[in-house]
Amino acid sequence: MKEYIEERAIQIANYIIDENATVRQTAKRFGISKSTVHKDVTDRLIHIDPSLAAQARVVLDINKAERHIRGGLATKEKYEHEHQLQACSRENL
Repeated sequence: MKEYIEERAIQIANYIIDENATVRQTAKRFGISKSTVHKDVTDRLIHIDPSLAAQARVVLDINKAERHIRGGLATKEKYEHEHQLQACSRENL
């Protein structure tokens, strides 16, 4: 494995652990795809630093368990915002 990939995998894992970041947040922060983040943390990091990989895995598992809740909250906020916009437009008529 190329050295820059190993360094990136370690940086990504440290970021995920320190910030409790999601794969999407990490991908955006590092300017790479979600697939690359996931592959670096779940596949490559195990061969580089197994203990760091285990710590990152814990955060990823927590995020996976919570994602349906976050998705539901985002949908709720979306529809509440749309409802507020409709109410404002009705008042302006």
